[in-house]
Amino acid sequence: MKEELLDVIKYLKSKKVDYADARHVRAQAETIVVKDGKVESLSRLNDAGFGIRVLIGGGWGFASSSKLSGAEMRKTANQALEIARASATVAKEKVRLAPVESYRDKFVTAVRKDPFLVSLDDKINLLVSCCDILKKHPKIVVAEATMNFFDTEKIFVSTEGSIIEQKILESGAGYTATAADEGNLQRRSYPNSHGGDFATRGWEFIEEMDLLGNAERVRDEAVALLSAPNCPAGKKDIIITGSQMALQVHESCGHPIELDRVLGTEISLAGGSFMTLDKLGKLRYGSGRVNIVADATTPGGLGTFGYDDEGVRAQRADIIREGLFVGYLTSRETAPIIGASSNGTMRADGWNRIPLIRMTNINLLPGEWTLADLIADTKDGLLIDTNKSWSIDDRRLNFQFGCEAAWEIKDGKVGQLYRNLMYTGITPEFWNSCDAVTNEKHWHVWGVPNCGKGEPIQTAHVAHGASPARFRGVTVGATR
Repeated sequence: MKEELLDVIKYLKSKKVDYADARHVRAQAETIVVKDGKVESLSRLNDAGFGIRVLIGGGWGFASSSKLSGAEMRKTANQALEIARASATVAKEKVRLAPVESYRDKFVTAVRKDPFLVSLDDKINLLVSCCDILKKHPKIVVAEATMNFFDTEKIFVSTEGSIIEQKILESGAGYTATAADEGNLQRRSYPNSHGGDFATRGWEFIEEMDLLGNAERVRDEAVALLSAPNCPAGKKDIIITGSQMALQVHESCGHPIELDRVLGTEISLAGGSFMTLDKLGKLRYGSGRVNIVADATTPGGLGTFGYDDEGVRAQRADIIREGLFVGYLTSRETAPIIGASSNGTMRADGWNRIPLIRMTNINLLPGEWTLADLIADTKDGLLIDTNKSWSIDDRRLNFQFGCEAAWEIKDGKVGQLYRNLMYTGITPEFWNSCDAVTNEKHWHVWGVPNCGKGEPIQTAHVAHGASPARFRGVTVGATR
């Protein structure tokens, strides 16, 4: 398809466009769901097509098709041209793109074992074995285990001379045990809730999870939660473990730094942001222990790639530096507004969607503490693990999270298990209460395969590196 894409770009250049790019995408996805030891669903989807963006007279046009022929590309290019010319007549401001270097390059995800070459029998047998262990207690009413694999190939060409080919492989798995008695229902998940953990890695990532080795503990914790007391309400020092820290970063930092959301051009689905332009370089977002970067080069991160869908090379950018807000996620169109260059975050979830500013790997950098020392240093607090629910307002300022389990910390020792924990806060106040982050030994990149944004909605694969961190005087209680 590369030659056809180059031909259509040559054609668009003859039409005197300001800019154009063409992107071919071939995607394969496999999903396996096993419930109570039986295969509930198994699907393998294949999809291919191309999309063309055109900028002319300061207005954008986009058109796409799944018919992979030169004639169809020329027809689609003309549709994009017509839309761009129409857009230019009503645009309040002409689009101005930040300059970008052109590349001729290939990027391939480094994997040791291609998950699509692993037999279905091996995958299903592993999930069934996990469910069998989880169900070995009469109070476990549902045991569900899942696996997901993605294989995406992209070719990107532009009127600026870029020719970029990428092949990205992703793998993920996890399970949940649901326990119930006398109207009470509790669950525990591994290695994370909402489908488990994901990475741009191969089958070796699934093997390293040790799914079987953790199933007995997860089952026993789910059952123990049935007889645990509700989390008491009040102000507590809390230590949040890595997977919940990842979601905390996602919701209260990752989304509000998307510059299109800040500018109001992506406001209709999920709102705007409290991190407005006047706060750049001035807002004390967190304490001096808080350092957050957007890093699309993080090895194995689900937000790791070679180039974004505007042909901008993957890179690392500071977002929060020693607590100070210093950077947004930007595109070629939005970056000039703040006098910056694009940091390469524009991605589409398919050939028939326009790229949007999306999180890459938004990472809370590790600190210096060990988890054992942090617990020992906590006099009266809670150790909080694994997300169960979340709620955050449309400016990403006021939030509430529910978690699967919490343990009391008293005089430096972990004790009583609590159920139904929730904690709440206001984003900058919460992050300014952070007084400790644990070190690299506890740091892990958690994959999030279902970040929604846009109209029509697009689902992005993103990630968050995080390690357990402590926050002082947080409001906690129990959900009903």
